[in-house]
Amino acid sequence: MADSVDPAAIDSEVPHAARIWNYWMGGKDNYASDRAAGDAVAEVYPQIVTMARLSRRFLVRAVGHLAGECGIRQFIDIGTGLPTMQNTHEVAQSIAPESRIVYVDNDPLVLVHARALMGSVTGEGATTYVHADYHDPDRILDGAREMLDFGKPVAVMFMGVLGYEPDLAVVRGIVGRVMDATPSGSHLVLWDGTDTGAEVVEGAEKLVESGGVPYVLRGPEQLARCFEGLEMVEPGLVPISEWRPDTAPVPIDAYGAVARKP
Repeated sequence: MADSVDPAAIDSEVPHAARIWNYWMGGKDNYASDRAAGDAVAEVYPQIVTMARLSRRFLVRAVGHLAGECGIRQFIDIGTGLPTMQNTHEVAQSIAPESRIVYVDNDPLVLVHARALMGSVTGEGATTYVHADYHDPDRILDGAREMLDFGKPVAVMFMGVLGYEPDLAVVRGIVGRVMDATPSGSHLVLWDGTDTGAEVVEGAEKLVESGGVPYVLRGPEQLARCFEGLEMVEPGLVPISEWRPDTAPVPIDAYGAVARKP
């Protein structure tokens, strides 16, 4: 379900989360306003660039585990952002070419790139895009059902996006609504920035001062509530650099986990 969105609707003067993140990850799909906001955050919290890149490595390891060890062949990547490198479909389909991926985002610029991604998948697998905000999980599920079989396990991914909703109860409701629609054997993959350091908190304040959308940093114990009723995969909820690391972990103000629906 790739909705028609006019790229002219993109406002290059207002910093946007997907484009700021793209800038931090070394991408080219951003504007001066995004770079200014990104630099303002990095000035007080230089680790944000490291966090951005470590988050992609966490995605690669988590998707690799699910596709490789767990046999998951269906993924919903909610709040996917702009494509950079080693995107979900590339990781999953490199392991299991028949994997099917649904990307979800509400940025018109993401839609433009998503259309290009849909033409670069394997012959066996499939990729589609749902233009939706995660506050509308029913729209997401309706779009995903057009391609995925909800009688089989699905991996649901919220990768560094849930801080845009200030109410934890709402966040839990969104996650719960999507997971309730999936069968036993499905998995939740979630990471988010955490309020575990003074500099990252100041960085979040700078983001708002620069015109960016406010991002709520939560404690690990709050993020853990999103996994209630699910079975944590080892090593549980930990800094993303410590989740089954392939290099020496570095301290980071971002926690993530993978959990299975019993």
